[in-house]
Order: sequence, then C-alpha cells, then structure tokens
Amino acid sequence: MMNTQTLGGKPTAQPTKELETFPNPNQNRDFHIHMEIPEFTCLCPKTGQPDFAVIYIDYIPDQLCVELKSLKLYMWSFRDEGCFHEAVTNSILDDLVASTQPKFMRITSKFYVRGGVFTNVVAEHRKAGWQPQARVDLTQFESNSNIRG
Repeated sequence: MMNTQTLGGKPTAQPTKELETFPNPNQNRDFHIHMEIPEFTCLCPKTGQPDFAVIYIDYIPDQLCVELKSLKLYMWSFRDEGCFHEAVTNSILDDLVASTQPKFMRITSKFYVRGGVFTNVVAEHRKAGWQPQARVDLTQFESNSNIRG
C-alpha cells in the first residue's frame, strides 16, 4: 500500500490529470520510447467493480517527452473513475497527444479477465505527414556461438 503521508501529515502525492513534459533531448532523430504501467485500475461503469490492466505506451516524440512522475499520478487519477475499456484507452491517448504532440503514439490496454473475457484495446495517433523510418535488420550479423574460426 502506498503511503502518501509524510511524518507531518501532509500529502506528498495526489492523483492528477495534469501531464508535465520536458524538451526532447534529441529532436533530430526518431527514437522509440516504450513504457509499461502494470498496475492500472479504473472502475467498471456498470458494476462499480475495479478493472485491472497493463497499459503500454509506445511513442516517437517530436519536441516534447512526458515526465514520468506526472504520468504515474495521471494514471492513478483513473482509479475511482467508471470507464469502459475502449473509452479510457482513447482518453489516455488523447490526453498524452495533447500534451506532447508526438510524431507517433500507440496506447495498448490489456485488461485482465472479467466474465471470462480478456479485452485488449489499441489506439494510435500519427502526426500529419510523418512516416516511420525504414527499420535496419541486423539479424544477419548475429553471432553463432557454435561456430568458431
């Protein structure tokens, strides 16, 4: 259980919808940022019961990157909200795109089983005109430890 109290009794962290950003440290290169949030929770809007998911965030930043502590507090803000899986995934994407304006972003939500059904939701954003760079295949150079010269 997370303790949000200091010895003086003042809260040190609270959930918030505010997302902080910082400047992309290498704006001249496309690079992929992958994040996993393994303890995401929200409430089922029909039953009020908790829903649990792993949220995956994959993005290629443009000018800004999302700051991790604010992301954690943002994700925490859904804990007491009733949300359909499809709606919460798209809401997270919309909020992150609004704050960071990435070249590309994908949110994948993998919800735990409920009623015998696993639900996975994937939502994507692409900046107008952005195209991914060709991927370089380096598998031909992988070493084979069984062959020695």
